[in-house]
Amino acid sequence: MPDVRLASTQGRWILLTTVLGSSMALLDSTVVNVALPRIGRDLDADLAALQWTVNAYLLTLAGLILLGGSLGDHYGRRKVFVIGVVWFAVASLLCGIAPNAGVLVAARALQGVGGALLTPGSLALIQASFHPEDRGRAVGLWSGFGGMGAAVGPFLGGWLVDGPGWRWVFLLNVPLAVVCVPVALRHVPESDGRPVRRSATGSAAESVTGSAAGSATGGASKGAAGRARGRFDVLGACLGALALALVTYALIEARSGPVGVVTGAAVAGLLAGVAFVAVERRHPDPMLPLDIFASRQFTAVNLVTLCVYAAFGGFFFLSAVQLQVVVGWSALGAGTALLPTTVLMLLLSARSGELAEHIGPRIPLTAGPLLCAAGMLLMLRVGPGASYTTDVLPAVLVLGCGMVALVAPLTATVLASVDVARAGVASGVNNAAARAAGLVAVAALPLLTGMSSEAYRSATAFDEAFQRAMVLCAGVLVVGAVVAFTTVRRPAPDCRRPECRTHGSVLAPPLEGERTKGRLS
Repeated sequence: MPDVRLASTQGRWILLTTVLGSSMALLDSTVVNVALPRIGRDLDADLAALQWTVNAYLLTLAGLILLGGSLGDHYGRRKVFVIGVVWFAVASLLCGIAPNAGVLVAARALQGVGGALLTPGSLALIQASFHPEDRGRAVGLWSGFGGMGAAVGPFLGGWLVDGPGWRWVFLLNVPLAVVCVPVALRHVPESDGRPVRRSATGSAAESVTGSAAGSATGGASKGAAGRARGRFDVLGACLGALALALVTYALIEARSGPVGVVTGAAVAGLLAGVAFVAVERRHPDPMLPLDIFASRQFTAVNLVTLCVYAAFGGFFFLSAVQLQVVVGWSALGAGTALLPTTVLMLLLSARSGELAEHIGPRIPLTAGPLLCAAGMLLMLRVGPGASYTTDVLPAVLVLGCGMVALVAPLTATVLASVDVARAGVASGVNNAAARAAGLVAVAALPLLTGMSSEAYRSATAFDEAFQRAMVLCAGVLVVGAVVAFTTVRRPAPDCRRPECRTHGSVLAPPLEGERTKGRLS
């Protein structure tokens, strides 16, 4: 049984290590959007290259994040976490010295692989290391400090872009890794994925990323046994990533690419998706156990997730460019302008979760997307000469309030929709779905709004497309609200309660670990 206490010196070192590791991925997910106009100008890149700069990272991260947790359980959570940090840092260095857009996109894809290893690994280390009595508080501190890193991201990214240059947005990860890796090797105990017997109090030491990755049909114990035999769903992970990659390529290149190639990519992507489902259905320990969707509530909440995070992904991709190209602000001004959304989530997400426990998730999951839709419609006022206090701030405050209302109840409802033993896979699937939704939105919105490959160089052209994009995003959010209102019901009284009470990421819901104590009441 893990016995490290949070108040001990080793406990503080473990917390520092996991926060540093997860902050690397969180920072990059928020700062890159602010740097896009400068990247495009310096590398003479068109809009498609900027889309790939965002999507190459999301593609590998979304496609491999479930597999990353399984690898940690099998080979050692600290080992895989350290490999992920080093991998992420090396890829970040490649991003920082990229001579052209093609190298930058390839390096961003490598970054996503590192993120898929370190993101679930940071939570798994906390789950596997801390004493059961301290684990909930440790996870809370980890998610809170990680949220602070996400909040600092746009501000820091803007300052770096306007100062030393956009390359430092990526190079900043290298010194973080230089600190993180030695601390992890010296102070963090290694743990594998072997199941640990529950104590008399009912607590369990095994992390959910492990039980999640393997629990296809027989629960956590069967998943652990499957991992012991080394049965990784590599084929499923590759097919899932390939399907996303081909569909993304078709959407991005549809504006100017050869019709035959684009059509072929779209068809091949759909076929890869069908093959992915077939493989997952037959694999003994699938990355994505399809029978988890037998829960109507789980399926419904993931549909809501797809809607809201597609809108969020499109919004944060386009709004940072809008504020710089159309309004004329600096990168620092654009990044700071969007900061209130993250700050509101950090301050109020825990209270939102408590409110949802009392009134049920249906109202928050309906009202939240509607508030977010209103915020995006308010962004229609943001054009040339826009004022921050009268135009931008009201929009981001309404959007932030909507995100506060829905993110915590969404996570709680996902966990409450499945058995406790499958909470990890439920959280992982929900997190991956959110990232995939953002990926598709970044690829599809420029196509749907008629944005040309050079639109970001013209204030007039980009502003017109941005207006249409905000209406589309608001419409998708309304669809999410309707799905929530018609399908989401109050969970059972003995369901699983989230450990991550504070959350600051605007692009994906929090990952959760296995826990048997502290269920919703």
